[in-house]
Amino acid sequence: MIHKTAALLGASLLALAAPALADEHRHDEATETLQSTEAAPASALPTISFGTWGYDPAYIAADIEPGDDFNAYANKRWIDANPLPPEFSRIGAFTLLGEKSTADVKALVDAFAAKDPASLSADQKRILDTYRTFLDTDAIEAAGLAPAQPYLARIFAANTLDKLAALWAEPGIPSPLSGGVTIDPKQPDRQIASVGFGGLGLPDRDYYLDTTEKGRAIQAKYKAYLAFLLGEAGYTDPAAAAEAVYTFEDAIARGIAWDRAVRRNRDLTYNLLSAQELAAIGGKVPVTAMLAQIGIAKSPGFLASLMPPTDAEIAASKLDTANLAKIGSGLPGMFALLGETAPATLQAWMAKEFLSANAPVLPKRFDDARFAFYNQTLQGTPALRPRWKRAIAETEGLIGELVGKEYVARYFPPENKAAMDELVANLRKALGASIDEIRWMSPETKKQARAKLASFDPKIGYRSNLETYEGLAITPGDPIANRMAAAKWALADNVAKLGQPVDRTEWGMLPQTVNAYYNSVKNEIVFPAGILQQPFFALTNDIAVNYGGIGAVIGHEIGHGFDDQGSKSDASGALRNWWTDADRAAFDKLGDALVAQYNGFCPLDAGKTCVNGRLTLGENIGDVGGLSMAYRAYKLATKGKEVPVIDGLTGDQRFFLAWAQVWRSTQREENYRNRLRTDPHSPEEYRVNGVVRQLDEWYEAFGVKPGDAMYLPPEKRVRIW
Repeated sequence: MIHKTAALLGASLLALAAPALADEHRHDEATETLQSTEAAPASALPTISFGTWGYDPAYIAADIEPGDDFNAYANKRWIDANPLPPEFSRIGAFTLLGEKSTADVKALVDAFAAKDPASLSADQKRILDTYRTFLDTDAIEAAGLAPAQPYLARIFAANTLDKLAALWAEPGIPSPLSGGVTIDPKQPDRQIASVGFGGLGLPDRDYYLDTTEKGRAIQAKYKAYLAFLLGEAGYTDPAAAAEAVYTFEDAIARGIAWDRAVRRNRDLTYNLLSAQELAAIGGKVPVTAMLAQIGIAKSPGFLASLMPPTDAEIAASKLDTANLAKIGSGLPGMFALLGETAPATLQAWMAKEFLSANAPVLPKRFDDARFAFYNQTLQGTPALRPRWKRAIAETEGLIGELVGKEYVARYFPPENKAAMDELVANLRKALGASIDEIRWMSPETKKQARAKLASFDPKIGYRSNLETYEGLAITPGDPIANRMAAAKWALADNVAKLGQPVDRTEWGMLPQTVNAYYNSVKNEIVFPAGILQQPFFALTNDIAVNYGGIGAVIGHEIGHGFDDQGSKSDASGALRNWWTDADRAAFDKLGDALVAQYNGFCPLDAGKTCVNGRLTLGENIGDVGGLSMAYRAYKLATKGKEVPVIDGLTGDQRFFLAWAQVWRSTQREENYRNRLRTDPHSPEEYRVNGVVRQLDEWYEAFGVKPGDAMYLPPEKRVRIW
């Protein structure tokens, strides 16, 4: 099985990777493109000036009315001056700060390399060895397929379902099933086993269902990629083997997988099964033996996210006929499919998965083929990413918290944490005041909401007990061995949590990550050190910029605790209904209004390809509520203080410009199409324009009036929190 970690991140500010290719497979552009070079080339990256107070007013497009297109008003001049570098499918403020984090880590690694090896600590040596091993393309090329052959041989020797299932339970071996230990959403003080499935090689089930010319072209290129991999694996008729694999995946997409928007519904995806119930739906798959082999057989229950919903669940979810049709047969259907699929097809699927997943550490022809499909075809990226950046990402992927320890020691000033503590405190006050004023919520539900707000656990910078990866040995010169060792270590670490108290100090992101997240089962908001930089935050920024930047990010993550799904967990993190029926209905009505607005944003194909307002609802609520909270917190922080006009801009104007600056971005059309299908976050321009038009204060700040393109009548503005 592919093994999950215990962390349930819930919702993050930005998708960390390219959209998931299946429930359990993620393909990250930052770790999937190659260029054989060790020395960092001269940077061709765009730069962003932050002026003297956190936003450079030279970027304002004075010829555009802010009420017609606020994103263009704030960002278009920068976008026009900075075409996409060839290694990126999209770029913006997040990307550039992520590149800075990568360069900062590279400086650390270079410093280790410059030292006498005898002077390095054991952890520093592991970091350097991991980096250099991935970077050594000459050795990888010389080794050819030899490092992969033992694993392929085991796959091809497993000629029965029982033998295949035994391999699926091993870390590092591709599996259409998943299993591990996680926190129980309904009892968040205990850790419990979870089971699930993946199996798709295309980004989403809809790619298999697409009958358009573009869709069929992608399907044909994917089949060609499968044939390449299977030919390399030794198949005499790789095209036929590829067709069998595609047919297997197509069956998952058409009858088993769920639509992304529907599977966001936490009321439908919490299913607690006993070991006996799980074995009963397993059919021919030896589920009990697999659970024992993984080490989770003694779990008090097993969480299965995708199970056919009951009539009561369907009624409670209020799904219409169209959405009911998007619910596949889930885990029972997957077990049935595995039982009826020829072992030879499952072997071919595993072989292509192993070669594709490990393409970065196989000869260049594998990287080239993978890049051509996943990056060029699906995302429109023209050029390979420099190998040294890939090496940093690989090192962070295997032993990232060792890197994080070095990173925070060098790059994270303690005073940043103190300033963040103050910002978080003011954001909590702001939401508390907003809850007090809400007219559609009853006193009974308000009491529960205040309790949840009071129990939020903010985490800033990095955790004090960063992982040491004890027992994980890095083998210089053998990158596949390092990956397999890391997978084995991660499984053992994960399984050891079963039956243990929940570790509330554990994080789901590295300190150097440029992102943030909310975790519903711990009711925590987490802000790694990597994001606590411009454009989000700087001690030298104008206060309005810090509140419009990182303040709105804080509000966004708090807002996830009160979005359409996060609001289903209470103050303890437990998944339960703490709302009155009338209050929930009022809340859902506001959410539906936001869904309708975002469904109307149709950027491609002459208005035919649109944002999925239901898929993006949680993030949109986070954005709207977060910016609203941040504005109120900004007013709390400046109450009684003079707020000067700077460069002709009022404090309120600077606040909203800071929010727009965070989402400054441009992307390729192919990437745009992919994200519209798969990303729960709205495209960046709508994270600006779709949000500010909900706030009365934005209209006042920029004099937006009826007749302006973005104007919404007051009664149509959605203010939830």
